[in-house]
Amino acid sequence: MKVKCDFCGSLIDEGLASCPNCGGSMPTANRVAPEQPRTIEELKQWYTAHNLPPENVTRFFIGKDIKEPRAFGIYQNDHGDFVVYKNKANGERAIRYQGVDEGYAVNELYQRLRAEIANQKTASNTNVSRTSVNTGKKKKRWTIWDILLLPLLLPLVSPLFSSIFLIAIVGLFSLFDHSPQKGYYNYNGNDYYYQGSNWYSYDASSDSWDYLYDDDFLDSVITDDTYSDYATYDHEGSRFEDSSWYDSGSYSSSYDWDDDDDDWSSSSWDSDYSWDSSSSWDYGGSDWDSDW
Repeated sequence: MKVKCDFCGSLIDEGLASCPNCGGSMPTANRVAPEQPRTIEELKQWYTAHNLPPENVTRFFIGKDIKEPRAFGIYQNDHGDFVVYKNKANGERAIRYQGVDEGYAVNELYQRLRAEIANQKTASNTNVSRTSVNTGKKKKRWTIWDILLLPLLLPLVSPLFSSIFLIAIVGLFSLFDHSPQKGYYNYNGNDYYYQGSNWYSYDASSDSWDYLYDDDFLDSVITDDTYSDYATYDHEGSRFEDSSWYDSGSYSSSYDWDDDDDDWSSSSWDSDYSWDSSSSWDYGGSDWDSDW
């Protein structure tokens, strides 16, 4: 996208800090706040940290040129330009930005993503409110949950029976929990780290850790009953605990990660945009007819 320089009138790429023709400063250059994602990789991390549903659910594709209808996205093309786009319901593509300023491009999609999160939360809360309205009195029917929760009231009658029941319930749930333990794993010669129901892979060429989007193959083989087969104490590269992904506490909807340079703690800023996994995201309700 081109904008006009206020000083010489030249059309230049939007987002440049100064005009390459006259040197005048451009007011559009400083639209990204210090704590916001500035790169495509940082936007991917922000997306993951805020517990957003998979990209095929939200229809926001970061770092991908998707041709399908109903898609928002950002990617870098073969010429080095960063492209921010929206594919409408009819398949027509609207280009929001195309240029060399990655920070500006990322901010365009970041702001649109935040707006869509707010829209989805509003729609979800509205649906919950409507379904929770009871206009008449109905006779209560016992459900399976009523039967299971009834023994929790038994401490008033029989503390011993209640304790036995709770121990049995905990043991029953543990039989179905096949989640691996938090830590390092090695599978087929590759190093991985598991934390908070997510997998991260080690890239030896860059000595760095990356979020693993396609982790179904790991979930199917590395479970608690194969823990001793794949778990390792450490590995030869950089420690996962020193990466920006590491969370020393337990995984939660306010997932935080910190490093020495940036504070990406979603509990201290932007927490309104963390997604509740119990809510449903309906991209069919998004506005797919407008240019943006």
